[in-house]
Amino acid sequence: MKHQILVILILSMMSLGVNAEDTMNGIFDSRFKTLQVKVEGNEYAPPVITLDTDDRVIISFDELTEEHSYLRYSLVHCNAMWQPSGLVDMEYVDGFNLGYVEEYEYSQLTTTHYVHYSIALPNDEVRFTISGNYLLRVFPENNPDETLLQARFMVSEAKVRVGASVTSRTDVDYNRAHQQLSFEVDASKLNVQDMYNDFRIVVSQNSRIDNEVVIDKPLRVSLNKAYYEHLSPLVFKAGNEYRRMETVSVTYPGMHVAEIGYSEPYYHQILETDGLRSIGQYIYDQTQFGRFTIREYNSSQSDIEADYVLTHFTLDLPEQFNYGIFLDGDFTYRRFDPESRMVFNRATGKYEKTLLLKQGAYNYQYLAVPVGTMVGATAPIEGDFYETVNEYLIKVYYHRPGERYDRLVGVAMIFSGK
Repeated sequence: MKHQILVILILSMMSLGVNAEDTMNGIFDSRFKTLQVKVEGNEYAPPVITLDTDDRVIISFDELTEEHSYLRYSLVHCNAMWQPSGLVDMEYVDGFNLGYVEEYEYSQLTTTHYVHYSIALPNDEVRFTISGNYLLRVFPENNPDETLLQARFMVSEAKVRVGASVTSRTDVDYNRAHQQLSFEVDASKLNVQDMYNDFRIVVSQNSRIDNEVVIDKPLRVSLNKAYYEHLSPLVFKAGNEYRRMETVSVTYPGMHVAEIGYSEPYYHQILETDGLRSIGQYIYDQTQFGRFTIREYNSSQSDIEADYVLTHFTLDLPEQFNYGIFLDGDFTYRRFDPESRMVFNRATGKYEKTLLLKQGAYNYQYLAVPVGTMVGATAPIEGDFYETVNEYLIKVYYHRPGERYDRLVGVAMIFSGK
């Protein structure tokens, strides 16, 4: 009994100790790679599952090592802005909020040895009792204060209906560089006292964090419906289709790969040099909006048979002094940090970056981030074209008076140009 009380106290302190400024997806130990958060059965869907259904979220990652480690995980409930809600574990989890990472497999037939781990939630030990944003932390069994990696996902009640549309005929321009969203929230199934103030809407474009927008008030309300239209934050820069590359083979060059080599201990794949796409015409290309898929072309078990490859990116762009140039996509966890920042090589006159990536098919783009800001711009490199097909995710949070957390009561996804 004393041991259980001690563990509960430790977990409570861990929940309160999450860095309020960093709850983004991320890996904090270089031994770990390839963090993915997926909905079971739909790997291209945003990481949102519905409460009290058979939905499950799968969090997977690799550790570059010969033997598996003893890892544990816990969950932190967060508000709409991804800050810890301050709830006690028993208020959002039915079960013990301390799980073992028990599912793992060793890599096979790879030059780089690794262990592949996966966590499925909910499970027999951990079940969600409320909706909202959740942050999963993974840490060593013997050091609960050390966060090795963390992953975001969401649990929705699906209590409101969201009807949405997106157009390139915006309040800013007409069929040029922007797209504008309009939507309505039908809360007939909720007993909402104040439709103007009880909802908070968060809208993201292609899972990006930097240009995510928050809407606290609708334009108007009629009975049980709130209407969000002609609001300036809902005008997004249109961007461009994501670039694509495939490193699915180490014997022949895949899509956008110029050269393959081997220098112990890694294979190297040099990508074709990228150029500016901000000038010229828009060209459609079907992408997955910044996601990536692990795949080895000759394998039926890519999760454990895909190898790790040093992947070399090059961007033909003069040195920029007012911008930092960053690789954007799920594989960089949407972070603007040294891992995703391109480095200008004065000898070649180009921006370069080398990343150790698992074989697969990747979407990426280059974002120019003005010095002193954390919001990326597509215009300088990728361009902004009104025809671009973008994925918009609309999340509806409801904070009922007297409650201590933000309920996620509805989610909708809409695509521009479709």
